[in-house]
Amino acid sequence: MDGTAEERDASGTPRYVPIADHGLIGDLRSVALVGTDGTIDWYCCPSFDAPSVFAAVLDAERGGCFELAAARPARTKQFYFPDTNVLITRFFTEDGVGEVQDFMPVVDDPVEERRHRLIRRVLCVRGSVPFRTRVAPRFGYGARPHTVRLTGDIALFDSPELSLALTATVPLEADETDVRADFKLNEGDTAVFALDRVGGDVSPSRCECGEAERQFAATVAYWRRWLSSSRYRGRWREMVHRSALTLKLLTYEPTGAIVAAPTTSLPEELGGERNWDYRYVWVRDAAFCVYALLRLGFTEEAAAFMGFVSRHISPGDGTPSGPLQIMYGIDGRADIPETELGHLEGHQGSAPVRIGNAAAGQLQLDIYGALIDSIYLYNKWAEPVSSEQWDHVTALTDWVCAHWDQPDEGVWETRGGRKNFLYSRLMCWVAIERAIRMAGQRGLPADLSRWRASRDTIYRRIMDRGWSASRQAFVQHEDGEVLDAAVLMMPLAKFIAPTDPKWLSTLDSLTEDLVSDSLVYRYDPRVSPDGLHGDEGTFSMCSFWYVEALTRAGRLDEAALAFEKMLTYGNHLGLYAEEISHTGKQQGNFPQAFTHLSLISAAFNLDRALG
Repeated sequence: MDGTAEERDASGTPRYVPIADHGLIGDLRSVALVGTDGTIDWYCCPSFDAPSVFAAVLDAERGGCFELAAARPARTKQFYFPDTNVLITRFFTEDGVGEVQDFMPVVDDPVEERRHRLIRRVLCVRGSVPFRTRVAPRFGYGARPHTVRLTGDIALFDSPELSLALTATVPLEADETDVRADFKLNEGDTAVFALDRVGGDVSPSRCECGEAERQFAATVAYWRRWLSSSRYRGRWREMVHRSALTLKLLTYEPTGAIVAAPTTSLPEELGGERNWDYRYVWVRDAAFCVYALLRLGFTEEAAAFMGFVSRHISPGDGTPSGPLQIMYGIDGRADIPETELGHLEGHQGSAPVRIGNAAAGQLQLDIYGALIDSIYLYNKWAEPVSSEQWDHVTALTDWVCAHWDQPDEGVWETRGGRKNFLYSRLMCWVAIERAIRMAGQRGLPADLSRWRASRDTIYRRIMDRGWSASRQAFVQHEDGEVLDAAVLMMPLAKFIAPTDPKWLSTLDSLTEDLVSDSLVYRYDPRVSPDGLHGDEGTFSMCSFWYVEALTRAGRLDEAALAFEKMLTYGNHLGLYAEEISHTGKQQGNFPQAFTHLSLISAAFNLDRALG
C-alpha cells in the first residue's frame, strides 16, 4: 500500500475518517454516513443507488461533504438516542459542550417523502460553543457541475439532474459552489439546518427550531414504535436491537428491497482493488435478513420482501445463468453494469471506485436455497404462501433438481473461474429439502419423487466428494483440500448434526486454519486463488456463523467467549463493516447487512442454549 492512508491536510488533520468512525441515519429510501467529526461524507439522493451528493469518504477533495462541528478544538463522542436511528455527536470544548442531532424523518405524506429531508439540529447544552459549517455538495459522484443561489436563509444548489435546498436558522454565506456559516451558541440555544430535495411539486420549505423539535420527536417515536415489535429479551438485547435497527435502515420501503450495504467501494484492503458496489439487493443477503427479522418478530418487513420477490424476481424472467440473478436493483431492475469512476481516488487512496456490479451475471447456485428457505420460514412463522408463490417455488425447485451439479462462481463471488463448490451444493439441498417440507405440511402439489431423489443424490455427493479424508474435514470444493468458512452453514442449515464426528472434526480444522482470535477468514486466497490481487481481512459474518456452530456443537463456553470478543470489534455504536483487518480495523462496505443479521442469529441461538 502507498502512504495515502497517513496523509494529512495543511492543518495536520487526517484527510479521511476511518470507516468505523461513522454513524448511520436514513429514511428508508437512502442513508447518510456521519463521521465522529460531525461531517456527513456519504449521502446519495433520492435513493440508495442514486449518484452521490456527498462522497468525501471516497475522495476527500472531489467527493463533497457537509461539515458541521465546533469551531475550536474539541473531543467528540457519538451515540444513538436510545432505541432509535437518531444520531447524536457531542463536542466537548474548553468553554462548553455542544451537540449535533442528525436524523431523516420517516413520513407518510407523498410530497414530503420526495423531500428526503435531512435535519441537523445543533444545541449548546453547557457553556458556550462556536460552530462552523460548510455545505459542499458534489453531484453525480463529484462529476456533475452545479450552481448556488442564496436567497435570505435558503441556499439552492442546482445541478442538471438534482436540486437541493438548504434552509438554516443562522446567516449563510455562499461562493460559487459551497455555503458556509460561522455562529456561536450559548447554553440553551439551538440552530437548525435542513437539506431537502426540491423540484416538481416539492418547493423549498423552512425548518424553524420548533418544526425541527416536532420532527425530532416524531422520528424518535417512529423508531421506538417500530422496535417495540421485537420479541427478543435475551442477554444481548442492546446489540441485537441495534442490528435490527440497522437492517431496517437498509430497507427500501417503496419496494421491500433490502440492500447488502448502503455504500460502494469501501476497500476490503486499504490500497487494494477489492472495492465493490453493495447498494443492491442480493437474493442471498436479503433472504437471510428475512430470517433474522422473522426471528425477532418483524413480519411486515418479511412480507414486504416476499412482495419484492413476487413482483421482480419470479422464475419466468430467465437469464443465461438461470431463472434468477444473484442481485437486482432496489426497483427490481436486472441490468447493473459495472463501471469505474477514475476521477475519484478511493477511500484512503484505495482505487478503483466502482459503481454497478458485474457479479450480477454470475451463476451462484446457493441463492436458490437461501430464497426458498426464507419462503419456508415466512410460511412457517408469518403467513401461508399464496398459490402463486408456490408456483414460483415449484418452478425454482424443478430447475435446481435439473442444474444443481453445475460448477459456479460460489457464494464469495470469486473471479477465478467456476468450481464445484460444496456450499453451492449444500444450499441446493436446502432449496429442495425446504420445498419438500412445505409441500408435506400444506399438502401442496409437487413432483415429490423427483425432488426426494435429487435431494438424496446431493446429500450423497457432498458426503462423498465434499469430504477430505486427508484433512478430516469438509472442504471448499469437490475433490479438493482447501478449507472454506462457508461450510459453517452445514449444521446451521440442518444438513448435518452439529455433533456428528465428521462435523466436529471439520470444526476443529476450520479453527486451526481460518480462525484468529475468534475472527474467521472466508478462505486463504494463496491456496485458493480467487482471480484478484491482495489479501482481505476476516469476514465478520463468518465469525458469527462460527459462534453459532460452536453453540450448536454444545461448546457454549467457547461460543460465549468468541461472541463477546466479536462484540469488541464493533464500532462505538455497535455497527460492523464487512471485514476486520489484522489490526482490528473495520474494512469493506459499511454497515453490512450480512454481519448484522448473523449477529442476531448467533445471539438468539447462544442465548437460548445458555438458558
